[in-house]
Amino acid sequence: MTVMFQEPIAASDIKDKARSLGADLVGIADGHIMNAHPPNPRVLQTPERITDHDGDRCIVMAKRYSVGTTRLPRVDERHKYYNDELTLTELESISLEMVLWLEDRGYPAFIIPPTHVDPWVYFGEPDQHVETILSLTHAAVEAGLGTLGMAEQLITPEYGPRVLLTAVLTSAPVEADTKRTDALCLGASCGRCVQTCPADAVHHFERDWQACDTHRSPHGFRALADHLSRIIDEPDPAEKKKMLRSKDQFYIWQSMLRGAGVVTGCRRCQDVCPVGEDYTRLSDVLDDIPEATPEKADRAAAYYMAEQAGELPPSYHKAARWMGAFPSKD
Repeated sequence: MTVMFQEPIAASDIKDKARSLGADLVGIADGHIMNAHPPNPRVLQTPERITDHDGDRCIVMAKRYSVGTTRLPRVDERHKYYNDELTLTELESISLEMVLWLEDRGYPAFIIPPTHVDPWVYFGEPDQHVETILSLTHAAVEAGLGTLGMAEQLITPEYGPRVLLTAVLTSAPVEADTKRTDALCLGASCGRCVQTCPADAVHHFERDWQACDTHRSPHGFRALADHLSRIIDEPDPAEKKKMLRSKDQFYIWQSMLRGAGVVTGCRRCQDVCPVGEDYTRLSDVLDDIPEATPEKADRAAAYYMAEQAGELPPSYHKAARWMGAFPSKD
């Protein structure tokens, strides 16, 4: 874009604007570094795959989950789904205002939402986990907001993993932040994410995303496809009509109205994480983990023993750039 139409701008200007718009956290990642280090080389979630012109910087903004909803311990709590969806809506507004503000100053920009998946990597299997077009958790690490934890979730010093993210790509030539070098995650010495997961999807520094999706998006596309398949396969017309009027159908319809239960869902691994300055307001109701079982406890203990022996798994080494340096022994 012609330089004569551009106002001088600094990273501090962008961060001040983001906070004034309502962002709780903001950082700026270098798009060229993100291009050089895709989290999944097979998918290439990189700025250059999205734009040839305006991906030099990735502005990552976060908003915390509300304390009240985090203190609701049920996995299938629709109040949480709805409140989280409203937080995502607020992030969309913040992102749009940031784009317009940047463009008023001569710097093209556009929103990268946290919920849009890449249709080019969907192959007709509703059970398939489909990656987002850009991984905002990895972008947030590159922007200095935190590090990834055992469940591959972003962990921040202020709010632990209890944040939602959005991002804006822009050509604005401002200074980028650098990522943290030390892990914020406590590893298997904590293991609370392993013990709480209702889908048993959290393993040693990796997550079974396909299993997680059954709870993370309980009324999403997979649930819709399965529900419609059952209706189509049902031979009894009266039973078909009953299924069309069922609670399952109602939940899917209600969820599609706002995205509650589609783009939002279970976040127990985020709720119970003890990292974060905010956890003191949560611990009285979240210290107990009702989903814990002896089997999960044994698995977490095995992970801990491996760490004490200096045996971090391949999944850690694969993602060490974003997880940070993790001490193998006490």
